[in-house]
Amino acid sequence: MTADSVPANAVTAAAVTAASLSAAARPERPFATVNPYTGETLQTFPFLDSAEVPAVVERAGRAYREWSVRPVEERAAAMRRAAELMLERGDELARLVTLEMGKLRREARGEVALAASILKYYGEQGPGFLEPRTIPVPQGEATVLHAPLGVLLGIEPWNYPLYQVVRFAAPNLVVGNAVLLKHSELCPQSALALERLFRDAGVPQGVYTNVFLRIRDVEQVIAHPAVQGVSLTGSERAGASVAELAGRHLKKCVLELGGSDPFIVLDAEDLGATVKAAAAGRLSNTGQACIAAKRLMVVDELYDEFVSRLGATFSALVPGDPADPATRLGPLSSEQAARDLQAQVQDAVDKGARVVAGGGRPEHPGAFVQPTVLTDVTPDMRAYHEELFGPVAVVYRVRDEDEAVALANASAYGLGGAVFSSDPERARRVADRLDSGMVWINHPTSSAAELPFGGVKRSGFGRELSSMGMLEFTNQKLLRAFPTKQKPAQVAG
Repeated sequence: MTADSVPANAVTAAAVTAASLSAAARPERPFATVNPYTGETLQTFPFLDSAEVPAVVERAGRAYREWSVRPVEERAAAMRRAAELMLERGDELARLVTLEMGKLRREARGEVALAASILKYYGEQGPGFLEPRTIPVPQGEATVLHAPLGVLLGIEPWNYPLYQVVRFAAPNLVVGNAVLLKHSELCPQSALALERLFRDAGVPQGVYTNVFLRIRDVEQVIAHPAVQGVSLTGSERAGASVAELAGRHLKKCVLELGGSDPFIVLDAEDLGATVKAAAAGRLSNTGQACIAAKRLMVVDELYDEFVSRLGATFSALVPGDPADPATRLGPLSSEQAARDLQAQVQDAVDKGARVVAGGGRPEHPGAFVQPTVLTDVTPDMRAYHEELFGPVAVVYRVRDEDEAVALANASAYGLGGAVFSSDPERARRVADRLDSGMVWINHPTSSAAELPFGGVKRSGFGRELSSMGMLEFTNQKLLRAFPTKQKPAQVAG
């Protein structure tokens, strides 16, 4: 999900060990608010001392025991109140998101609304998802209960500082789990604002705890007996490391990792509208989205005009202050992110890719990269295999739907995808053949509270959102009851 994702063929056993989560593997950034538009460091925050970690986890464990036995409606009511507070505090929350990671202010307000809708959804629908499920059996009764597990660790990224946290925390708080939340080092003020919001909504102290955790202390948390699961949204490398740690300590984990989503154009009654959808799918959040339309595959008869129109759309965008309502191109989240993306583009150009639009860094201060359209990208280029986390689109010419499907499925990733066609049966046929967790037809890949979110292959495993996301971290406990005079059946296993 972040810019440090690496191609599958570059991941070695050493790269995916717990060492890649340690301070020795990469320089550890402090938790700090650094305005990516100006480069100014505005505020720094101390790490949680390693020696204090066990006490924080144990406090969460005690809070879990009290929270988990409260009526589910009481837990759900706290989420409904959190949704109200999210909207009441929307302007301030949007301001923090823009300040810390450079999101356009109008998009930050949209993220506030989406996060509030998720809180409200689980506050209203969550208790019903936890209703016992009856299994038909020949004699007696069989029931599956959905019980909480304990303390969970969430490790969340910077690109959607509110939405990513809420989609993990809201369902699990309704379930009755307790949450320890390690946010990105780039978003400390957003992290603290969310902790205050949950507290003010009625979530008791210790049930939701923000932790400014050192990377090297992640294993200490996962290994603690009170912690029963971990969820990470982030890079492929970090996901592999967390999965290894979770497996070593026998803890459940859910991973939502990188994506290189295909956007397949089979035909178009209105090519202009399709180009507009492609641009929106690629440039939302300045392209810093796991489900962005990163690889655009266009049938031969539409390719030339599509590329020309898309290039003109990208070229028309100029950088500006993300807090200014008139701005349509904000900075990336950090100067390092901009440098990393530019290196991927330059590698493609050096190896023969054609630049239709952009290709460089604008003459403007801040972590900006020009909106870029590349064609003629080949397998020897980084841009062919790697996730491009920013405003860079790669467009491929394909003969037909078979070639489009083959190219789409050649990726190591399998998060989302989109298929555009005026023929619903054709679009559905192609969508059914894509190796991905989500496919949208005639709309860029998106997200909503009621829709399951997650991927396959190197995009991770497990689901968030919807009823499916709510049940990931539950004990699905079987109760099997027989009449008192029933003769016991032979025991298997």
